Amino acid sequence: MADVAPLVVDSVTHLDAAARGRVTCCGSHGGVYAAWYAARHGVAGLLLHDAGIGRERAGVGGIFWLESRFVPAAAVAHDSARIGDGADMLARGVLSNVNAPGSALGLVIGMKASVALDLLVAARLPAAEAPGGMDEARQVIDDTGPAQVVALDSNGLVGPEDAGRIIVTGSHGGLLGGRKGSAVKADVLAAIYNDAGIGIDRAGLSRLPALAERGIAAATVSAFSARIGDAMSSWEDGYISALNEPAELRGACVGLSTREFVAKMLESL
Repeated sequence: MADVAPLVVDSVTHLDAAARGRVTCCGSHGGVYAAWYAARHGVAGLLLHDAGIGRERAGVGGIFWLESRFVPAAAVAHDSARIGDGADMLARGVLSNVNAPGSALGLVIGMKASVALDLLVAARLPAAEAPGGMDEARQVIDDTGPAQVVALDSNGLVGPEDAGRIIVTGSHGGLLGGRKGSAVKADVLAAIYNDAGIGIDRAGLSRLPALAERGIAAATVSAFSARIGDAMSSWEDGYISALNEPAELRGACVGLSTREFVAKMLESL
C-alpha cells in the first residue's frame, strides 16, 4: 500500500521495481504511452504533465486511460511547472485535469501538486494491475535515402544503433531535470520532438540548444499539430514550431511539415 513518501522522477523511463505501490509525480507528458508505462510498473497513483494538452487532448489522454483501470491520476498545467522536471512539478505544479478516481479522493483542478500527492498517499492505494502490451513503439519510416528515418514514440527508445539516423519522436522537447546529457542518447543526425505547448520557462524547447551544442539538428512540432506520445502523428501531422541553428543551417525553417523538415535534412547530406 502507498503509505510512504511519493516517488518523484523526471521521466517514466526512470521507473523501476521500486515504483510498485508508490504514488508517483513524474515529469513525463500525460499521453497514453507514458501512463501505460507507469501502470506497467505498478504505480498506485500518478501525476503527469499536461504537455499543453494539444491535439485531440493527447497530453492528458493517459490520465483518462488510467481512469478505466481505476488508478487515480491528474495532470499538472504546462504553464505552472516545467515538463521533464518532477521536482519542479512538485514545487510549482498546479492541476489542470483530474480523472474520476482522483476526483473521488478530493483532487480538483487548480490544486497544488504537492497537496494532491499528500491526498493520494493518505488514501493508501493499491498498486495498479499490470496492463497488456501496446503496439510497437518503433518503426522505420524510410531506409532508402542517405540516412535512415526512424519513428520512436519515446526518446527513451533511442539507442547506440540510432547514431547517424534521423529520429522522429513522440516525446516532448524538454531536458530531463535540466540535464543536457538527457537530450538524446546517441549522436543522431537530426531529431524531432513535440513542443508540449512550450510552457513555463520555455521548457518544452530546452532540448534544442543542448543538441545544437553537439552539432545535432533538432526541431519541435507544435503540440496542436501532432499528438504527443505518437511518433507517427509527428510524422504525418506535425508542423515545425521551433528549431535550432544546425537545423537552420541545413535549410529548415519554422512552418515546414515534418516530412519537409526531414527532406531538408536528407538533401543537406
